[in-house]
Amino acid sequence: MDDGVLDRINWLYNKEKTEGLTEEEKVEQSELREIYLATFRRNLKNQLDNIDIENPDGTVENLGEKHAIEVKEAFDPENNDETFSDDDT
Repeated sequence: MDDGVLDRINWLYNKEKTEGLTEEEKVEQSELREIYLATFRRNLKNQLDNIDIENPDGTVENLGEKHAIEVKEAFDPENNDETFSDDDT
């Protein structure tokens, strides 16, 4: 993502606050925000992938790998003990 995208996001934000946006500008703003968020997430993942921590027991753990495992487990329905139904009150 180049600086032009961030400049455009900021310009659209300021215009929205002062005079409002057209429908086309609202769509553009939404698309640019999605680009920004995807870039932010990718950069964060890359940073985590390059960070190793040493545990008190001396083992070394990569934060990116640890996070990926935790996310997979959190969203894996086979590992989820909680079940929800319409009958629960």
